[in-house]
Amino acid sequence: MERSWSFAIDRGGTFTDVVARSSDGRVRVEKLLSENPGQYDDAALEAIRRVLADEGGELAEVRMGTTVATNALLERKGERVALAITRGFGDALRIGYQARPDIFARHIVLPSMLYEQVVEIDERVAVDGEVFTPLDEAQARNALQSVRETGIDALAIVLMHGWR
Repeated sequence: MERSWSFAIDRGGTFTDVVARSSDGRVRVEKLLSENPGQYDDAALEAIRRVLADEGGELAEVRMGTTVATNALLERKGERVALAITRGFGDALRIGYQARPDIFARHIVLPSMLYEQVVEIDERVAVDGEVFTPLDEAQARNALQSVRETGIDALAIVLMHGWR
């Protein structure tokens, strides 16, 4: 049986860290610049290529995470975002759980939301999958087109029990 390799990758803003573990227990670590256009197009793919070329074997699994997206959220950088949510729940994320360190504070400072515009969509599905209000596709299309016309290209979708 040929050796196979599983890769765990963290792509950061500066470095991409890769831990490769083979089916026979070997471990190899690679640390590459996340951006190095003179040497390779993609750091994660380059690390995988190097390990397989040097060690032999097959690719079994790749698991990848990124701190780039986390940092973009924390620093409030990135694309402008709108929220599409079931009608009647447009302020649900703003209201939240009311959990705060000083519950009786008279001056409450709320964090800014990650989205800048809310679109309420006419639809409603129950937890058991029963459709209470069928999706109004024309209304949704028109509302989303209006958002697009404001220059927003990214959309978070939160439809109640939409997974059903």
